[in-house]
Amino acid sequence: MNHKTAMMLVALAPAIVHAQANMAPINSAPNPYRTIEGWARLPDGRTWGSTSAVAVDRDGKSIWVAERCGTNSCATSNLPAVLKFDESGTLVKSFGASLFMTPHGIFVDKDDNVWIVDCACTGGGRGAPPPDAAAPAKGHQIFKFSPDGKLLLTMGKAGGGREPEFFFTPNAVLVAPNGTIFVSEGHSSADGATARVLKFSKDGALLASWGGKKGNGPDDFDQPHALAMDSKGRLYVGDRGNNRIKIFDQDGKLLDTWYQFSRPSGIFIDKDDNIYVTDSESASVAKTRTDWKRGIRIGNVKDGKVVAYNPDPNENATNTSAAEGITVDAKGNIYGAEVGPKALKKYVKQ
Repeated sequence: MNHKTAMMLVALAPAIVHAQANMAPINSAPNPYRTIEGWARLPDGRTWGSTSAVAVDRDGKSIWVAERCGTNSCATSNLPAVLKFDESGTLVKSFGASLFMTPHGIFVDKDDNVWIVDCACTGGGRGAPPPDAAAPAKGHQIFKFSPDGKLLLTMGKAGGGREPEFFFTPNAVLVAPNGTIFVSEGHSSADGATARVLKFSKDGALLASWGGKKGNGPDDFDQPHALAMDSKGRLYVGDRGNNRIKIFDQDGKLLDTWYQFSRPSGIFIDKDDNIYVTDSESASVAKTRTDWKRGIRIGNVKDGKVVAYNPDPNENATNTSAAEGITVDAKGNIYGAEVGPKALKKYVKQ
């Protein structure tokens, strides 16, 4: 590419992004799923709280959930927040009592270790206290557990902080096959809020970061809410406040920007590079976004086309609705973790 061509592409970039952002809404596609409510059985006397954290174990059958202790916060609860269910929906393991404020993200690595993100963003994160306010003794951290619940690593300062004391409202964590750790940070949509991706070594040492303050330009983030990685090692960031997915290499080079999957709260990519994206906020939390419908859009990263759509049946709800967190088991069944309705639903292929 010569210099003149490169400069032309740079000049055209804002126009290209604007055109993509204003693409026609994709609100219809085949829906090959039926919904199973009440699939996961909690102990007697316990009810579901808000949850945005759900992940499949390496066996492709067991489902891990980080649940907010029957309400929308575990701050004053002694219930175990991390739950493991077998493929029949029976609870087989639980741990993490009195450790979290707001479990928000979850990831199961190649060794079946379970990573939990405590966003400390009760109330949607929009009212979270600033780092210099009187901070609680917990929250704003990431925890790595063995499959049996032994705490192996804690990342971040309890109560939150800025450099060098991470984190402040972290959203998601992803561990690459080589052990590199990626974290998306910044749940608030307020002006000046943190909105970035951080890259750490497998031992937790900061290697790089990109993004920074909340913004809507081509190099910015606004609530980088979800992380996923495809078979080629490309990192997908759900830039929720900007209604797009941004695709990077592992050094932070922007490779592409997608708008066709709507407003991404959660992203999952399976071994065949099928991509599942949840939109839980269009026309509800994002009240001006009435042209896009909430639900789960499905495609493949090879071409980025939306080929299936599982709509939110409660599309007229006035709060966050349907799945935020999402995972898919080895049979192709989808599991959606819901914040507003306080539920975990299973979507089975028909």
